[in-house]
Amino acid sequence: MSAGVPVLCFPPAGAGPSFFQAWPEAAPSIRFAAVELPGKERRFAEPPATTMAQLLDAVAEDVLREVGTAERVGVFGHSFGALVAYEVARLVARERPGTELTLFASGAPRPGVPRSAPIGGLPDDEFVVAVAELAGYRHAALDDPDLRELLLPALRGDVAVDESYRPGDPPPVAFPVVSVRGENDTLVSAEAAGRWREVTSAGCTTREFPGGHMYLVEQWRPLVALLERELAGEGARS
Repeated sequence: MSAGVPVLCFPPAGAGPSFFQAWPEAAPSIRFAAVELPGKERRFAEPPATTMAQLLDAVAEDVLREVGTAERVGVFGHSFGALVAYEVARLVARERPGTELTLFASGAPRPGVPRSAPIGGLPDDEFVVAVAELAGYRHAALDDPDLRELLLPALRGDVAVDESYRPGDPPPVAFPVVSVRGENDTLVSAEAAGRWREVTSAGCTTREFPGGHMYLVEQWRPLVALLERELAGEGARS
């Protein structure tokens, strides 16, 4: 296991660990760990999780192995991945008490805020269109019939997790949250991004980058620099 602060990474719905493949080169002080979810990439043969509880059970061993004995850990997620990151950060807080955690929630409202009408039961064609509207982009692979057949089960699994997720009313977490969005994001407003402060007793910072909901496709280098600064203790809490 290489040196550096571990940052557990969770992509938007339907994406896999390769979403983050370029990030390590930009921040040598960070060890990025894109967590494999069932039904995607190297775990393609496994059935996708359809509830948050199933997903956490499926990744808990890998997450705790990546954390190891690290004193400081970051957890990053974008859009749907931000909700997974929140629950994974809570898991790490429970299982590795004393670890200094920072949650980076990107392009997402806080847990418990409904984002849209359910789309999981739609036929394939309508489902793909609805996902594109919710995600703010449409992956070109979904326009290829053969690739779409391969990718849809994992994407439907992510949507099922998202739509069935009920965080309840847990006490505020004791680690800080950095909430990030694209300044032109029409899906997650600045007000919605700021509501992550409601889930933590340790402070919430908000940051914006140029772009829309998928700002990080273009702005990943500045985003990685933000993660590096925050994990080095250079960020200012608000």
